[in-house]
Amino acid sequence: MSTRTARSRGQSHVVGVVLLLGLTMVALGGLTAVVGSVVDGQTAAADEARVAGTFDDGLRPTEQTGPNRVQVRFGDGRLTTVERELRILTPTGVRSEIEVGGLVYTSGSARTAFVGGAVVRGQPENSWLVREPPVTVTRDNSTLVVGAAAVNESGATVSGSGGVTAHLRTNVTHTHTRFPTTNYRVAVETATPAPLARHFRSIGGRTTVTDIDGDGVPSVVFSVDGQQAVHLVVHAMHVEVAGG
Repeated sequence: MSTRTARSRGQSHVVGVVLLLGLTMVALGGLTAVVGSVVDGQTAAADEARVAGTFDDGLRPTEQTGPNRVQVRFGDGRLTTVERELRILTPTGVRSEIEVGGLVYTSGSARTAFVGGAVVRGQPENSWLVREPPVTVTRDNSTLVVGAAAVNESGATVSGSGGVTAHLRTNVTHTHTRFPTTNYRVAVETATPAPLARHFRSIGGRTTVTDIDGDGVPSVVFSVDGQQAVHLVVHAMHVEVAGG
């Protein structure tokens, strides 16, 4: 074998090894990205579940009166207040409108919301109730009891990464108003209308979804047959949001 031929074969071998190493590095890089994506998704889902559990356990304004403190912990993401309304409608218009507001946690595709007393997990296209809204109707459809948990805070945000704690201070008070019998509908504004609509239908109601005030956030409109008296109980939470 000539020296030139041996040298050529040696160079080809080196080139092959380099190409193989390059392909291996690309494959490992892709695998690392996939593993990282899976881990991030699992972390976000764990944070979503943790925040939902904290909302469900700590924010119970229908059962609480006076001051309370709740710590909302998550690894990464953002907890912010949002503007939401609950309306009681009659055939002639809006009988009552309550600024209930809300709290929403987001991190990538993870999302948990507290609105009007309900706790919802998931994005609008795939969401479910952790806790139902405090709206009920008697068996004979003669009375609607509408609980409206009002956050009473706006423009507050706590965000970060690597471990975040948001401190919620609440001071709950209650007011009760009775409305005379007529045809009522209850409209709850929410970015995740599907689970609320399913719940209202499960208790015998009819539902439609519409953007009542044109702000881009739909409302689930709930009604039952016949006329009803309405007992409206506003649970004013007076929430203060702070980071820590």
